[in-house]
This record gives sequence, structure tokens and C-alpha cells, in this order.
Amino acid sequence: MAANFELTREYLDQLKDAISNEDSVVTHEMVDDLHPADIAEIYDELNIDEAKFVHLLLEGEKSADVLMELEEDVRERFLEALPGDVIAHKFIEKLDSDDAADVLNELSEEKKSEVLKSIDDTEQAGDIVDLMSYDEDSAGGLMAKELIQVNVNWDLVTCMREMRKQAAEVDEIYYVYVVDDDGILQGTVSLKRMLLVRPNAKIKNIYNNKVISVPTDMPSNDVALIMEKYDLVALPVVDLLGRLLGRITIDDVVDVIKEEAEKDYQMISGISEDVEPSDNVLLLTRARIPWLLIGLAGGILGAQVISRFEGQISEYPQMAMFIPLIAAMGGNVGVQSSSIVVQGLANKSFSLDSTWQKLTKEVSVAFLNAAIFSILIFGYNYFFTTGFALTVMVSISLFTVMMFASVFGAFIPMILNRFKADPAVATGPFITTMNDVLGIVIYMAIGRIIFNALM
Repeated sequence: MAANFELTREYLDQLKDAISNEDSVVTHEMVDDLHPADIAEIYDELNIDEAKFVHLLLEGEKSADVLMELEEDVRERFLEALPGDVIAHKFIEKLDSDDAADVLNELSEEKKSEVLKSIDDTEQAGDIVDLMSYDEDSAGGLMAKELIQVNVNWDLVTCMREMRKQAAEVDEIYYVYVVDDDGILQGTVSLKRMLLVRPNAKIKNIYNNKVISVPTDMPSNDVALIMEKYDLVALPVVDLLGRLLGRITIDDVVDVIKEEAEKDYQMISGISEDVEPSDNVLLLTRARIPWLLIGLAGGILGAQVISRFEGQISEYPQMAMFIPLIAAMGGNVGVQSSSIVVQGLANKSFSLDSTWQKLTKEVSVAFLNAAIFSILIFGYNYFFTTGFALTVMVSISLFTVMMFASVFGAFIPMILNRFKADPAVATGPFITTMNDVLGIVIYMAIGRIIFNALM
């Protein structure tokens, strides 16, 4: 397999020439030694017909691996261009059940039915249909049916014989699960332990009954947190009776973490939908408009607030110099505080006992930062501007705005989380816009008090 492949224009031109000439030998030689991820990268530079020509030349599991490396929207368009029997025999039958279910869920109902009817192994088709019935963001939607399980009453000889039969369907053996006669999960047994005991040993005497499992309806984010907390590479999934249904592997959880991080990053950036760079202009525009409208409304509201204090600004025009500073610092502090709280809510580090302790700590940090920057702006104004009243007013205003923004930024995510809304919404444009407006109000109000008292 080629290492450190770099897609160059020269390579791409040669490949396209081979495809246009329908030279299957040269085309196959050019891609056969590449990693599936590299081939998927090449597909991004080809049209559907060119990618289809290349893909049909790939063999067995490699073609399925390439399929899973593609972005969802690219994979969906690619598969819709292929007949159902080709999808079934060349791809679906080569994939693990969880990946097969994910792929089929991306297809239209008509194509999905066509593919399922083309699968030769009825049991495999049944497993895939079972997995498709679960919510994709749940443990059931993440799990695969392929695993190694043994009966607690078997001896080691029987175990090894049955494990050989099951191993043909499993790519990686992380754990050997132990079940009773009713299929209820009892624990795990390590391969090392099985190698070290005598052949006639009973599984019930050597297995470990301390096993962590999750129900099918557990949210995928909670599954990821459990696997991270206990350093698991695989996690068994059980039904309400405790019967073993499947397993979730670490690669599936990594995908969940990646998707959640991308979603939160888009939320923080003010993008309201799950979008990809390859999406069309209208979809990308639609995803950005809602928060931009909020920003526009906030800007208009901020302008209205300033207009209400027009007389005060006319009397003390130097106040206008610091409006951008006050707004910017308030917005930045608010985003920082909300991000810390959102992170704590996401990783479940905020317990009932620790919430107020962490909020108190966040306020203490805000107090220290506000004091430092108020002293800095006081020093700047004292030496570089005229008017002691302005110096005092800006310093007090900056301290007050930073403290308010920190408290506001910390509490809003908690309120959203309390009402089952995504707390990530509270970061980015929302906090920035609100703190801009409220910061200006605070600045003008303090300015009026200070100037009336000192001038």
C-alpha cells in the first residue's frame, strides 16, 4: 500500500485520461495500491461517472472501505447512481452491520428496499433492518451485531470451537462476551485467561462479571462519555432484559465526538444547520442567515440605545471613543464564560454539588480580569486623555460590563440546558450581540452618573 500519497494535478490528469479511454488495466494499477482514504480523496476530483468506473474495478472489502471514507452527501449521490444489486453485493455484504445500516439510511426508500431485497444472506439483511430501526443518535444506532460471545456453562474446548465460527464475521476482537442460556450478558473473558487455563476449564470459573453495558436508547453523546471515562475500546449494548444485542467500538465513538465538535463549532460561529463546504450556495446562505439577522437586530437595537443618549454624547463627545472598546470587551468576556460552562455541561463535569462552586470560581476569575483591565484603561486615560471624569467613568464602566458579561455568559447556557435546548446556542453571536447592547446601556448609564457627580 502506497505511503504518504499526494494527489497531484499530473496524477489526476493521467487517471482521467485512462478513465476516458476506458482503460481498466491502467486505471486499476493507478489506484489499487492506494489507501481507501486516498482513493476517496481522488473521488472528490472526479465526476459521478468517473468515480463509478474506478469503484467498480476495486475488489471486495477495499471497495466497501472506500465507500465509508466518502463524505455522506458524496456517498449518497454515488450510490444513487448504482443499481441496487451492485450496492448489495459489492458494498453492503462487505460492511459491518452498523456501517451497512448507516449507508442504507442515507438512500431513498425505493433504493433502500431494492438493496435489501438483493442481499443473499437473509440473517445479515435482518440484522441490518433491526439496526435501521434505532435512532441514529442512540446506542442502538451506533452498535454493530458482529461480536464474539460464549455461554457461561461451556468448557474451554467448546468455547474455542464456537469462537472460530464467530470470528469469521468480526474484524477486531476486543472482548469475548459471556452470556447465559437466555442471552443475558454476564461479563467478559479475556483471551489471555483462556490461553493460560486448562482445556477442560469452565467459563463460569474464569470470566469477569464486572462489565459495563448500555441500553439501546442511551444518547450517543452519553455513550461517548462512558467510553472516555472508563477507557473502553468496545462497549456492549443490551435490551431492557439485559440480553446482549451488539457492541459499540471506539471508531464509532470517535465519529460521534467529531460530529458533535463540528456541530458545536458551527453553533459558536453562528451557523444554524449542519452544513459541509461542498453544499450549494443556497443551503450555506440559509444556514447563516438566522444568526446574522439576530446580529442585525442587535446592531439596530444598539444604534437605538446610542440615539437615546445622543444629548449626553453631544455634551461629552469623548465618550463615543470608548463605545467600541466597551462592546468588544463585554462580548469577548461573555463568550469566554459561556464556552467554559458549555464545555462543562457537555462533558457532564457540572454536578449538582459542583455547579455553584464552579460558577463562583468563574465569577472570581471575571472579577480579577475586570480589575486588571480597569486599572490598565485607567492608566491609559490618565496619561493620554484629558478629563478625570472620563478616566473614572471608563474604568468603572469597563469593570461593570466585564462582570455583568461574565455572569450573563455563565447563566444563559445553564438556563438553555434546563429547558432542554442546546447550550452551544448561547455562545458566539447570541452572547456577543446581547452583551454589545447591554454593555452600551451600562456604559451610558454609568457615564451619566459619573459626569453628573464630578462635573
